[in-house]
Amino acid sequence: MPKLWELAKLVRAKNAGPFTLTFDILFNDAETYEQVKRSGVVNRALFAKLYRVPEERVLFFEHDRALALKASIPLPTVSGDFE
Repeated sequence: MPKLWELAKLVRAKNAGPFTLTFDILFNDAETYEQVKRSGVVNRALFAKLYRVPEERVLFFEHDRALALKASIPLPTVSGDFE
């Protein structure tokens, strides 16, 4: 079974403001994107488990036109906080 990084064109995480961390997974072609999307492996529950966040706090989006999957979770501490 291929790894996600082998299938995706880009996998990145970045701050989306001081309170949110966003993950972008972009694909080169519609066939690969649809294959990963249909598998159901990359989903809200996966991010909740990996980052120990309640599932209801995870936002998950499938952007068909952009061939992208996105997830957003709250940052454990506010960006720029002394912690």
